[in-house]
Amino acid sequence: MDAEDIKRRYAAGERYFPAANLSKARLIRAYLPGINLWGADLSDANLAQAKLWGADLSRANLANANLTRANLCGVKLNEANLRGAKLNFTKLYGADLTGACYDETTSFSRGFDPISRNMRKF
Repeated sequence: MDAEDIKRRYAAGERYFPAANLSKARLIRAYLPGINLWGADLSDANLAQAKLWGADLSRANLANANLTRANLCGVKLNEANLRGAKLNFTKLYGADLTGACYDETTSFSRGFDPISRNMRKF
């Protein structure tokens, strides 16, 4: 499955893509609100400016993913791997980040406090 498959199937009304392999996918500016990518591999994916509000990305692997300026409002990111991810200017209002992993290479917007959002540093 690749980025074009996801966008096409989403446009046709499908929303459930658990454990999808989207490593290195180019989903720049993708409009996918409410999509379920539970446990998906989105490592090294480019999701810059993507619209994903209300999505389920629980346990997803977002290592080294570019989420710059993405809309992740209300997104479930519990236990997601965010090591090395770029979250600059990312909208995270109401997002559930409980247990999400980050490291010293994860970049957040200025003023964002991962500890107050119950994230775990590795």
